[in-house]
Amino acid sequence: MNHDRDRLKVFAGNANPALALEICEALELKQSQAKVKVFSDGEIYLQLKENVRGEDVFVIQPTCTPVDRNMMELLLMIDALKRSSAQRITAVLPYYGYARQDRKDKPRVPISAKLVAALLETAGADRVLTLDLHAAQIQGFFDIPVDHLFAMPVMIEYFRTQGTPALTVVSPDAGGVERARAFAKRLGAPLAIIDKRREEANVAEVMNVVGDVSGRNCLLVDDLIDTAGTLVKGAEALLVKGAASVSACATHAVLSGPAVSRIEESELKEVVVTNSIPLSEEARKSSRIISLSIAKLMADAIRSIHDETSVSTLFV
Repeated sequence: MNHDRDRLKVFAGNANPALALEICEALELKQSQAKVKVFSDGEIYLQLKENVRGEDVFVIQPTCTPVDRNMMELLLMIDALKRSSAQRITAVLPYYGYARQDRKDKPRVPISAKLVAALLETAGADRVLTLDLHAAQIQGFFDIPVDHLFAMPVMIEYFRTQGTPALTVVSPDAGGVERARAFAKRLGAPLAIIDKRREEANVAEVMNVVGDVSGRNCLLVDDLIDTAGTLVKGAEALLVKGAASVSACATHAVLSGPAVSRIEESELKEVVVTNSIPLSEEARKSSRIISLSIAKLMADAIRSIHDETSVSTLFV
């Protein structure tokens, strides 16, 4: 790979233009231009406005709401780059849509996260750069290199500066224990776990709190917040057990349906997220929701991939 910075190009779809711009600023690079429009029947038309022959190209596009539209934009852009003889194409997905559908947990259901991986490869992606996958094993769905970043360094820096006394890190479910333990270790805080049983999709039922949270300032740690049902019920359970306060953090602010109003009406002190997904206007107005930027983290990873230096140095 030619390490000349002139050979590095960054394109972006319409999913999160503000983040793409911020990443390009961190790279001290002008964002490459593409024309994207929608025909009246809903079909997407795309044309690259720059020559990419022999270039090392990165396409930034989180596959957030509207998921299928953003996914199709990304696939079309990758295909256009491949047919325009780009030397290497890296799909940059700060948020990987369909990641929660990563296994057959019921009869006759697809493994959607695997299908998305196959689509990206078929379109022509040579490698993938992503952030906080719902399940790390999704990397194994690809037969191309995957660089899996964590927003933890950004979050840890924020909470260290807060200097919260008597802090306890809490996993909202058994599946998130590893993530919460890593947070607890780096913040020098004890760990607690909420044992929860989910009866149906997007409906969480809190069962029990494992660990002592009485009189502690609790920090719920998750990878994403969707409808915020899990989060709010988790906070309620901790307060019932005598927690002094409850805050939360999650990388991906999906915040669908009643999520923002639930957070506003809850006892949560603050909810810290990143800009991997653009916040809705309602979420931006919320005094409880704090957004941290992952632009420098993503820019550093893009620079490392282009220069062929270690990406693992970006991990905590």
